Formats: sequence, structure tokens, C-alpha cells
Amino acid sequence: MTIVLDGSGLTIEKLVRVARNNEKVELHPNALKRIESCRQMLEEKIKKREIMYGVNTGIGEFSEVVLSDEQIKDFQKYLVYNHAAGIGDPAPIEYVRGAMVSRINVHAHGQSACRLEITQTLAEMLNKGVTPFVCQKGSVGACGDLAPMSQIALLMLGEGKAFYKGKLLEGKESMEKADILIPGLQARDGLAIINGANLLTAMSAIFLYDANNWLKQAEIAAAMSLDALRANMRPYDLRVHEARGFPGAVRSAKAINKLIKGGDLKEEKIKCKIQDAYSMRSTPQVIGTAHDALAFARSQVEIEMNGVGDNPVFFPKENLQLSGANFQGTPVSLPMDMMGAAITMVSVMSERRMNRLNNPALSVGLPAFLTKGAGMFSGLMLSQYTADSLIVEQRILSNPASIQSIPAAADQEDFVSMGMNTAIKNFQILDNAYAILGIEFMAAAQALDFRDYQFGKGVAKAKEVIRRHVKFLDKDRPLYQDHTKMKELVKSCEILKEVEKEVRSLG
Repeated sequence: MTIVLDGSGLTIEKLVRVARNNEKVELHPNALKRIESCRQMLEEKIKKREIMYGVNTGIGEFSEVVLSDEQIKDFQKYLVYNHAAGIGDPAPIEYVRGAMVSRINVHAHGQSACRLEITQTLAEMLNKGVTPFVCQKGSVGACGDLAPMSQIALLMLGEGKAFYKGKLLEGKESMEKADILIPGLQARDGLAIINGANLLTAMSAIFLYDANNWLKQAEIAAAMSLDALRANMRPYDLRVHEARGFPGAVRSAKAINKLIKGGDLKEEKIKCKIQDAYSMRSTPQVIGTAHDALAFARSQVEIEMNGVGDNPVFFPKENLQLSGANFQGTPVSLPMDMMGAAITMVSVMSERRMNRLNNPALSVGLPAFLTKGAGMFSGLMLSQYTADSLIVEQRILSNPASIQSIPAAADQEDFVSMGMNTAIKNFQILDNAYAILGIEFMAAAQALDFRDYQFGKGVAKAKEVIRRHVKFLDKDRPLYQDHTKMKELVKSCEILKEVEKEVRSLG
């Protein structure tokens, strides 16, 4: 189904459908009219020689330099050349496609003053599968993601490089093969493409989509471990969490109750302690906090996706242009720093439950390190080592980037968001989180195989899915293959999909 872009209503899910699933886009008729109206206003102002930042002035520290009529013609080209200054490996195609759809939605407001051909070309590139080669590193997340977005803008000149049908081609060749006209860059066009935090916003949207699925799986893994550890489930009574009032905790408790429903633990047929350790008892409060953080981050990212992230901002009805700082990435980078820490926090709790499954002093009758041959075999002892090493890496990466500003451009740009660093490290945190959770899943399945009572329906289904991929550890074997399989299983969301068929949505 085609996604219609009109400057509003772009959700994280819609962006992912375009970025990851290659759904097509089109501009709403009202957006077309707004873009053309704004452009007409700009051209009238240029004729009147009205001074406008980035149109007939330089940028950054050179913003006080007024350009001649002759310079205006070439300025946008050199602006893009100068700012295409990233470095290193290309960003994944889905990140770049996400940035393009996000930028089109900014233009759809009709407050960026670029030519309609520019926005239509971006849409045509999405629809025909031309994705610019964009270096992932180089943006400081203010004045927009200038370096990466400039590599997108190079395609408007028939320059740069782009991926097309699985091959990396010269920009002009990719556009010709896709039968897309190269529009060139006229006054304002270049800056209207690059002056927003669209790559870090798109990356954040994709991250939140994946993090939400990961958090649901964290609840499934928790339920499995709780079932295996014969947890006291009274702390999961919804009345406890409703009394405090945090929506995430209520939501998480509901999910875990769904997962253990139908089992002996839920029916209180199994003897348990009066009060368990925190890693068992406070799971809803911890995972719930991550859900609440995600809800806030989602609201900020979707505001940015549907707002006018540009500079200057044009107001055709008032015949006005105002220069400001709507390119500043901080409204996205700060909540996304919090999300990286939230994923790390939940990963730490996952490892603590895995520790309890392994430790015979804490596991309520399970064999040491979940092996029948203690001494000869070490079971899942080393799985904990692996999880611990990944958590230390997560903790290092959870240091916020949004406080790491380094002044640039002769101190004209003396506070920047560093949001691209946040976006990059969040995916590293999540990559580790897939593996850590995979190890808990594997340990929980191993532990459940030592129990002889009835498990919750959701728990049993999750164990069934895991056993399709990783066999019971009867005797020691090299575990790196199992760890890698479990990481990929969590990333694929197969466990989540199968469990939600069994117990319905986890929220």
C-alpha cells in the first residue's frame, strides 16, 4: 500500500514500511500546492534582493557574507560539495531510505522553499529503488545531518554514488538506469535537502520499532525464567501496579500474566518463597520503565518526523521567512540516549535471572549450571561469561552522547546534539541485547527441561520454538553456534510471533 505524505500522520510503523519493506510513497495533492506556493514566494523575494540565510548568504560563520546574483546560481552546488564530508562505511540502505521519506515529509509542509522537482525526485528515488551511498559517520546532529544528507543531495546533481538493484553505481548511472531525471540544484534547493536531522531521526524510528519487539521478548524470557525458578507470582497481581500508577509496569505485568496463564505456577500449585529476589520480583517495574521511556521517545521522534525541521522556515501566508534552529537534533538525541540506557538496564536484569538459573544456591533445586554431569561438564557456565562481556560493552555505550557537544565552525555552531553518535551506538546496544536475551532464553529452556510441572501456555510455546533451533544440552558442546543461533532467533522475532499467536498481543 502506498504511503501518502502530507507533512502529518507519518508514524514509526509507516516509516519502517517504506525504509525496510520498500513500500511506495506519494505526495498528497495539498502538499504539492504548498510546496509550489512557498517556492513562488521565495523567487519573488530573490527578485527583490531580500537577504535570506542560505539563499543569498553564506552559511555558518559565513552567514554575514551576501552573495552576488552570479554566486547564487552555483552556491547550492558548492554547499553540497563542501558538506558531503562524512567518512567510512555506508549506512544501511534502510537508514537512508528512512531519512529520505522523513525529508520528503518535511518538504510536504510547504515551508522549505525548494522546487517541487526536488521533493518529487526524492520520492521517485524511493519508489524506483535508488538509494544514495551515505557515509554513516560525520554528522554532529545540528544544522541537520549535514554530511550524510549532502551525499543524498549529490544525486540531484547526477553525482555521488547510489545503490540500484543490488549494485553500487555512479550517481548519474543509477539515475539513468532507473529513468529518473536529474533536477539540478537552484537557489535554496541544496540547503532544503540537508538542513534537518533526518538520518538520525530515521535511525531512531527504526531502532524504536525494533526495541519495542525486543522488550516484548524480554517479557517472554522473564516469564520462562520465572516459571523455571518457581517464582512467587503475587507481585505480578495487577492491583499492585495499578496502585502505583506507572502505565509501563501495568502493561508489563499484564503481559507476563498472559504468558504464565494455564500453568501450575499461575494456579499456585507449586510451593514458592514468600518473597523473591529483585530480579524476579521487580521485572514489571523495570521492563515497564523501559516501555514508558520508549513511549516518550516515540512521541519525540514522531513529532520530529512530522514537523518542519529546517532553517530558515518560510511562512507563505505571511510572506515571511524566519531563521532559527529547527535543525537541532537534541529533542531526538536526549530521549534516544535514555532508550539506549533502558535497553542496557533490561539486559542487566536478564543476565541476573540467567545467573539465578545457573547458580545452585539460588535456582530452587536446578542442577548447577544446568547440567546433569557437573564436574565432567560445565553446562551453561560460560554462557554467563559471554553475556557479561556484552553487558560491559553496553554500559560503556550507554554514556549519553547528547552531553558531548564540541563547538565547530569558528564557534558559530557552539552547541550540537551529537545525535548521530546516539543513533549509531543504540544499534550496537541493541545488537548485544539480542544476544544477551538469547542466552537467557536458552538457559530458561534448559531449566524448564528439568522441571516436571505444567508451564504457562506462552512459556511452553516459547520453549517449543527455541527447541526447533537449539537442542537440550545433554553433554557439553561448543556453545558459540547455539549463542549465535539464539541471537538471530531473537532478532527474527520468531518467538514473539509464535507466542502472540498463542496468547494474543503482549501490548
